[in-house]
This record gives sequence, structure tokens and C-alpha cells, in this order.
Amino acid sequence: MGAYKQFLASDIVVTPFELNKSFSFTGAAALTGSNVGIDRFLGLNTSSLFDPSTDPTTGQISTQYQRLIYNSIKELYYSNYLNSTSSLGSPASTANLIPGSDPSGNVLVGSTSSAGRYWNYPQTTLTFEHSFPTQSDAYIGVLSIPVGLYGNYIQPGSFRWSAESGSIYDDGEGNLIYDPTDNICGQIFYPHGLAVITTDSLPQGDLYGTAIFGSAVYGATNASIVENFVTSSNVTCSFSSSLTIYETQYKCTIRENEFNFSLNPTLLSGSNNDTLYPFTTSSLFQPYVTTIGLYNENQQLLAIGKLSQPLPLSPTTDTTILINIDR
Repeated sequence: MGAYKQFLASDIVVTPFELNKSFSFTGAAALTGSNVGIDRFLGLNTSSLFDPSTDPTTGQISTQYQRLIYNSIKELYYSNYLNSTSSLGSPASTANLIPGSDPSGNVLVGSTSSAGRYWNYPQTTLTFEHSFPTQSDAYIGVLSIPVGLYGNYIQPGSFRWSAESGSIYDDGEGNLIYDPTDNICGQIFYPHGLAVITTDSLPQGDLYGTAIFGSAVYGATNASIVENFVTSSNVTCSFSSSLTIYETQYKCTIRENEFNFSLNPTLLSGSNNDTLYPFTTSSLFQPYVTTIGLYNENQQLLAIGKLSQPLPLSPTTDTTILINIDR
């Protein structure tokens, strides 16, 4: 048996909490594990006709065409930083904008063709160069973290991606930095769990001819270094996730004149035609609360709260019980 009372809006308080968790995975097998699912892709800029039987594919877990990876990343994250006067990407500035586009970058103005300006998910209000390779056969590298790991977003300043070619970390403003040269070599998009290495940012640092002076890497190219980050089995990835959960607090207030009689069936005497035991009719009898149930409008039980010990109801003052539910 039970007694019901409806909640008021003032009785329910929802409070958000941000939870952070660090992850670190070493080795390709750890990244691609069934409970992890971090994938890596190569993106290739090719103008050849598409042939599904011969077009190069990529992916450690799922298989995608390299040209689709390249085109998707370019359109989603770098279209505002490309212009017709350079083979490389360039910073978005008034001089580089196509006439009729909006410098704020968050709306499409003018014609509905590709001459408009789209939102490219900038991770900071600061101005950085977003170089993106547009020459034929250019490569980019992409690391994709599933939403089940990063939650709402990757914590800025927590990302690191390492392979034989070196180590890449984020600067907290959406840029990927090649360690130890400290050059920008791409961007990370925290709310999407995506890290993108762009080849023409020279992640290997200043070149001396075809060698990297003082780093013991000879004849390295942008494409080979990017490919190493994407395909290496000796790879590590670490980051911190951020997830917002919501705690709902229900305030159950029992007035001094409410629920002043117990509905416990054990108070009925089965040997006396289910009449109440004499002590229950005494003025000194005081009911106790042991369990609170939360019901929907159809009186369907949704949650049960058990008190650690029976709580006596006061006949002179209100009794308030707080129920917290995290979700």
C-alpha cells in the first residue's frame, strides 16, 4: 500500500556536473580494441576518376576511401581558409575572403553556391594559420576518437599522439604542435574527437635539403611522416574526456498534518477480521517512513528510495526528505 503526493516545480532541482577522465592507449591493438575504437585514416587529394575497385582505401577499423576522407575534412573544417591565389590554405582574413562572404564565418551569405562562407568549427577566437594542402596527391592524417570515450569534448591541452615520426600534442587552442620543433602541424576539434595532421605544415620541422638537420631523420617527406602517424603499430594516444551529467534532486516535504497514519498492512490483526491493533489508535502512536517511491502521472513506479533507518514523522513540524538521482 502507499500514499501519493504530487511534486511542485519548486520541489525539483537539476544540477549539472562536469566529469573528467584520462585515457592512455599504447599500441595499435589497444587503439582498435572493441572497447576503445580509436580509428586512424589517410586522406588523399586525387583528381582521378573514382573507381571503387582500385581507389585507395584507409582505416584501421572501418574502411573508407582516402579521397572521401580528404574531401570531408576539407569541406567541414578548412573551406574558409582556402583561396584561389594559393595552392596552400591561408589564414581567414579580409584580403582572402571571397567577395560577398561574411567574415564572422557562422552564416552563409550571398549566393547559395560554394562561393559562400561556412562555419568551420574554430576552437578559439585567436587567429592561427590553418594550412591545408590542395596540391595533387597531397596527404592528410586523421585520428578519430569515438564519442563514447571523449564524451562532450576532449579536454583542451590533454591530447598527445605519438609514433616513430615523433609526438604531437595540442596547445589548448585547437592547434596540433609537433614536438620538439613546436611547429603547428594541424588542428584538433575537441567537440568532435578529431585530430587532423595537414602535410604542408611541415611537422618534421625545418628541412636541410632533404634531411632534417640534427634529428637523424634523412630524406623524410611530409607524406611519409603523416603516413607513419596513421599506420604505425608503435603508436600511443592519450587524452582527457569531459562529460556532463545531471543530478536531479527531488524535495519530498511531508506536512505535519499529512501521512499521520501508517499504511503498513502488518498493523491489521488477521485473527480479528483485519481490524487495527489497539496500540495504533493511541494518540502516542507515531508512523515511520522507510521507503519513498517516485511515480509518473500514470502511477507507474519509476524509482525507489530506501532510508538507511526508519524515520519518524513529526506531528508538529514539516519533514523533508531529499532524493538525488544522477543521470
